[in-house]
Amino acid sequence: MNMILESQQDKARSKLLKKLISSVMKDGFQHLRMDDIAKHMFVSRATMYKYFSSKEEVIEGVVRIFIDYLEKMEDRTKEDDEKWFGIWFQKLFEQSVNLVGKITDVFLKDLQSVYPDLYDNLKSVLNKREKMTLEFYQEGKEKGIFNMINEKFILLQDDMLLREIIDAKYLLFNQMSIEQVLSDYYQLKKIQLFKAEKLSTVDDSNMKPIIEHLVEKFNRTL
Repeated sequence: MNMILESQQDKARSKLLKKLISSVMKDGFQHLRMDDIAKHMFVSRATMYKYFSSKEEVIEGVVRIFIDYLEKMEDRTKEDDEKWFGIWFQKLFEQSVNLVGKITDVFLKDLQSVYPDLYDNLKSVLNKREKMTLEFYQEGKEKGIFNMINEKFILLQDDMLLREIIDAKYLLFNQMSIEQVLSDYYQLKKIQLFKAEKLSTVDDSNMKPIIEHLVEKFNRTL
């Protein structure tokens, strides 16, 4: 029974924290009081205090959400099958879309200033993710599956180009849907990365539900 209650409480905490994320990523959190945090969570101060005893606990919870998500990608089961590279390419694509623009410099600056230990923990996991991604691209090149392109440029492209094209202003100006943009960007990355004779190893049918889920999440934030 206790485990069920803890699970329900964790879900409630996570739901409240996710309501706060867009605000603290955009404007930081140093200026926020507990009353402000409750407003962003759309709950009363009393309800918020049922789940969080302090501002530090709130921010720690936000950081934990991102760390948990990033760490899901750390344990890669390597397979000799070439299709494995297509599957992991798609998983990294999904994660890149989910992360782009989420962990902002504004938030990281506040985190480093106020809670340096939390900052170090988050940066450590972000660095692990970058290292793992670079190793994945390097391995694909070594096995003759990926084109001989600079893998660091791929990461930079996700950070800069992807951030730009999923912006609502870009979509409106170019009269494009988020589904079209994500589908086109996926095809662009796939053609960039995989050698022409290896493109058939990538099962594009796997991407339809992934892109639909990403579109649904994007539309909820508008």
